[in-house]
Amino acid sequence: MRKYLLAFIIILLSITIVGCNEGGNIENNPIDGNTDFKIYTTFYPMYFIADEIAKEKASIVQLIPSGVEPHDWEPTLKTMAELKSSDIFIYNGAGMEKWVDKITKSLQESNVEIVEASLGIDLIKGNSNHDDDYDPHTWVSPVNLMAQAKNVFDALIEVDGENSEYYEANYKSLINRLEKLHKDISDASKDFRIKIIVTSHEAFGYFAKEYGITQIPIRGISPEQEPSPAKLAEIVKLCRENDIKYVFVEKFVNPKFSNVIAGEIDGDVLTLNAAHGLSEKEILQGQDYTTLMYDNLRNLEKALK
Repeated sequence: MRKYLLAFIIILLSITIVGCNEGGNIENNPIDGNTDFKIYTTFYPMYFIADEIAKEKASIVQLIPSGVEPHDWEPTLKTMAELKSSDIFIYNGAGMEKWVDKITKSLQESNVEIVEASLGIDLIKGNSNHDDDYDPHTWVSPVNLMAQAKNVFDALIEVDGENSEYYEANYKSLINRLEKLHKDISDASKDFRIKIIVTSHEAFGYFAKEYGITQIPIRGISPEQEPSPAKLAEIVKLCRENDIKYVFVEKFVNPKFSNVIAGEIDGDVLTLNAAHGLSEKEILQGQDYTTLMYDNLRNLEKALK
C-alpha cells in the first residue's frame, strides 16, 4: 500500500512542477550557434524580430510569458541580475513596459546594448486626457515592425559585426515577408465597405491609421479599464448606424463587453490578434507574427466587406 501511495505522490509532484513551469520565459535553442551571445527581449514581437534576424547565432529569451499583460509585468531581482550578463536587451518602448526604467538604470554601468525598438516611430496619442499618454502598440502595423526590425538589426551589427552578412541576409528576408504582408493588407483594405472596427481595447491605432480604418475601442490603452454604460450605449448606436455586425476581441482580453455589444446589435464576435504573445498550441503549429496578421486579415475581410 505504501508503495502505491509513494508512486501517487511522485506523480502528483511531477504534475505540480510541470504546471508551475508553464508560462515561463521562452528561449530559443541554438543549434551549432553562439550560445554565449545572449539577447533578452521583453515580449513576443521583440522576440520575433530578434529570432528572425539572429536565429542560431544567439540564445534569445522572451521575459514576459504569453498571456501575461506586458503593462503590468514586473522584473524580479533574479531577472535583473541575469540581464547584466546579456549582450543585448530589446524592449518596445513608447510606454508599453512601464517598468523598463528599472532595468535600463540597472544596466547603465554594464556593457549591455539597450535597444528601444520603437525609437524613431511617430507615436499617436491615446484617447485619454493625459498629454503624455501615447498608444504603445506600435508593432501591430507591419510598417512599424519593419522600422523596429531595423533598430534591432543595427544593434546586432554594432555588437556582433563579425556576423554582419548573416544578419543582413536574415534581415532582408524578414523585410521581404513584412512588405508582402503590408501589401496584402493594403490591397484588401481598398475593398472594405465598412471602415470602422470596434475593438476590445485600444490596441490597433497604428494598424487602423496605416490602412485607413477608424478604431472604436471599448476599453482604453489598458485592457483593465472598464467602459461606462454610456460608452457602451454610444458604441451600440454607432454600430447600428454604420451596419456593423462584428465586434473584435483579443485573445488575452476578457470578451464580456464585446459579447454584450454583439448581442445588442444582433451580431457576432471575431478575433483580432494584437500579437502580444503566442500560446503553446500556436507555437507547436508554427505560428508567428505574420501568420497571426494573416488570420487578422481574413477576419477583417469577413467583417468589413
